[in-house]
Amino acid sequence: MEIANRTLTVDVVAALTYWPDVIWGGQKNPPDPVDLAVLPPFFNEVLQELPWWNRDWKVSHVEPALPLEIESDHHGHPSRFTEVSVPGTVGSGGGDTLPFVAKVGFAGDRLIRFQAKIGDMVLGPAIAPAGRMEPHPFARVLTALMDLRGIPVKVMARETARSMSTIHMLRNGRHNPDPLLVQEIAKALGMSEADVRVIAGLDDSSTRC
Repeated sequence: MEIANRTLTVDVVAALTYWPDVIWGGQKNPPDPVDLAVLPPFFNEVLQELPWWNRDWKVSHVEPALPLEIESDHHGHPSRFTEVSVPGTVGSGGGDTLPFVAKVGFAGDRLIRFQAKIGDMVLGPAIAPAGRMEPHPFARVLTALMDLRGIPVKVMARETARSMSTIHMLRNGRHNPDPLLVQEIAKALGMSEADVRVIAGLDDSSTRC
């Protein structure tokens, strides 16, 4: 399934960039109205490409988007694409409804990424191939922090008194960071344990070893 890299129609781009509740430089205030009715068919088309999506459920209502990031080269700090959040509702043929939020990233008329939240479930593109578990999100951050500091796997293993295989698994997302390991990693990175706990997604209720 290839959700990204499709071409968006002019009407869909216009609807995604209609932000009547946001004031920003370069946009008419209030902006000229656009037809938001083009968005539900667009979202339904994307969702129905998911092989396990229940075709009985369809996006029935959307509201104006809220910009999360705006494509720009303003003040020498370029943003390569625009990303918006579009709230709405999905409904089933049986009359059930759930809140819906789509996060859509696009550059010009090219879709970059798409994520949908339906009720309390998030639907988004997978990182790992089909049939493989998704890596823990801490993996990418840990890898970047180690690389920025020039800390090789062997050194991190020595500093945390862990095997190199454990560090490799942390870096590729096949091992979850536990509180004691996070404490050891924070010391090796020269960061506060509290900061690394937040990055690792450990809350205050996590059991310390």
